[in-house]
Amino acid sequence: QVQLVESGGGLVQAGGSLRLSCVASGSIFSVNSMGWYRQAPGKQRELVATIPSGGRTNYADSVKGRFTISRDNAKNTVYLQMNSLKPEDTAVYYCNAFVLPSRTGSWYNYWGQGTQVTVSS
Repeated sequence: QVQLVESGGGLVQAGGSLRLSCVASGSIFSVNSMGWYRQAPGKQRELVATIPSGGRTNYADSVKGRFTISRDNAKNTVYLQMNSLKPEDTAVYYCNAFVLPSRTGSWYNYWGQGTQVTVSS
């Protein structure tokens, strides 16, 4: 079984910064793409940023230039540095990872439980 655990959410004023972390643990042979998604009240879950094991990062237009995604492959951890936060960034942020649990198995898509980010005006 694979678990994704997020941390780093909280309450911050507009213009402030937060750094989210997500650690993947359990039965892991390999991790491919990792990423962050968010869901605001009454809205659908949307992509924030993704980072493959090797290659170019991808960002939603709404966060380009303000958010930076990075990862530590040795620790199976993905980060999201969020700067210049706006009230519209308020949402539950979910970690996502595409994982191969065993060498001879299949790839699976896993989600974390989510962490709340609230930006006050």
